[in-house]
Amino acid sequence: MPLIRPELAILIKRWSEVISGVLIALFGLWALRVNDFFFQVLAGLVIIAGLGIAFIGWRRIRFHRANGGPGIVQVVEAQISYFGPETGGFISARDLVELHLTGNGTCWNLIGQDGTRLDIPVGAEGADALFDIFANLPDVHMQSILGALDAAEPVAARPLWLHPSRRSAVRRLH
Repeated sequence: MPLIRPELAILIKRWSEVISGVLIALFGLWALRVNDFFFQVLAGLVIIAGLGIAFIGWRRIRFHRANGGPGIVQVVEAQISYFGPETGGFISARDLVELHLTGNGTCWNLIGQDGTRLDIPVGAEGADALFDIFANLPDVHMQSILGALDAAEPVAARPLWLHPSRRSAVRRLH
């Protein structure tokens, strides 16, 4: 018989990054009591680091969607793999040039340099690993990606992210 109910364990695991960030920040607040200026500066840095960890954890929680979408996503050394019941494929994060959210916000559409398209359901098992991939794209605005995920209405048919080389090509066309 487990000590913690399974539902509570899942909830704690999901919020663990936010909880640990807040605890680190609280430790920094506690450490501010020291009268030495050097240690107060260190405590301030600990507070900032803890709040940063909590903020990133909060963004990850907003990115997370309940599993239930078809397929499995794996990310190994910046190689995105999707194994679906009917489709699947591979694409390198280094080759990404466009990112779309399609199907009324239910599917990521990744487009590579060579025109490779990979559709990944937002709720696919392991799709949370895409957060780190998306966050490391050049000139990405994670707030717009999270906003598109949270939008009640379907997102307009425009890319959420374009590679900087594609943006200049699009500007020249217009």
